[in-house]
Amino acid sequence: MYLQAFVSTIVIFSLSAILAILLSASYVRKKTNSTLLWSSGMWLFSISVGLEIIFSVGIFSEGLIRFYTFLVAVLVSVLALGSTTLLKGKMTFYAYTLYFTASTIFLLVSLLVTHISNIILNGIVYGTLPLLVVLSSSFVTFPAAVILIVISLISFRKSWQPKLLSIVAGVLVVSVAGTLYIASFPSFLYIAEFIGILLLWIGFVDFGSLFKTKEVVSENVSGNV
Repeated sequence: MYLQAFVSTIVIFSLSAILAILLSASYVRKKTNSTLLWSSGMWLFSISVGLEIIFSVGIFSEGLIRFYTFLVAVLVSVLALGSTTLLKGKMTFYAYTLYFTASTIFLLVSLLVTHISNIILNGIVYGTLPLLVVLSSSFVTFPAAVILIVISLISFRKSWQPKLLSIVAGVLVVSVAGTLYIASFPSFLYIAEFIGILLLWIGFVDFGSLFKTKEVVSENVSGNV
């Protein structure tokens, strides 16, 4: 089990880190807020998978588990925040920024005041989190998932870009991966992460020119929603 978890996380980490680098390079060229936030979300995802690699070799502590839980929840909100920057008006962005800040503080407090027992079993993330942490994580992730779905569907209706659907599907699968972890379905956690990162690659990367990120969202949606 250790070897299986280690190999799986290495593959997922490599794919996510490369995509994060490509999106960061795209931000350097484009200087768009959406790309900055989406690349930041991908870096958070890469770091969380990096922690899974550490867990897979039997290295863990309560502090690392707290950090991992925080990353898994917040990365979805960062991606959703990036989507709100594509809207014409700024009210949605400002409103969600306030909610994001409040819900993140709630999550941090819940992680600090509760005791999290060992949730690493045979090198994989497995175990039930305290109810308060599950609740605060839900406050962070579920609204973010709804925002991603709504904005992406509106954007798709405006631009008819199939890659938009691949991006939102990838983000949602990644967020589901965190939910599966919370719900203690460890085998599906890594499968969901792998499928999610593949969908994000399909959505963000132009395979005709592998090292050129395709600004599908920001180029086709900005100013049209």
